[in-house]
Amino acid sequence: MERLKSHGDFVAVLKRRHKVSRNDIVVHYLVRDDSYTRGVVPRDARRMGLAVSKAVGNAVTRNTVKRRFRVLARQYEDRLPEGCDIVLRAKPTAAHASFASLDEQVASGFAKVAVRIAQGR
Repeated sequence: MERLKSHGDFVAVLKRRHKVSRNDIVVHYLVRDDSYTRGVVPRDARRMGLAVSKAVGNAVTRNTVKRRFRVLARQYEDRLPEGCDIVLRAKPTAAHASFASLDEQVASGFAKVAVRIAQGR
């Protein structure tokens, strides 16, 4: 999975206000079309960005949460449709959530995103 790198890409995903919420995470998503593509991005590439605020904890805690998110997103990226941008946002409770709990939440969140996109929402 590629990364969302620019601030404009993050804003484009977050502005659309399409999201799926779970106990410890929120998955914001956007299916790209030509108007949202900045630079050279393959149309079928799935891209992910992470948003882990200081409310989650200190730097060590935030980086642990981000590492967990990267592993889980890589594991479940095939559940997302091609050309999808997502931003995984951690709620403050994500710092204390078990890996198994985050695993279940990311899996169900990505599956729900895929269903909503298939339905055209």
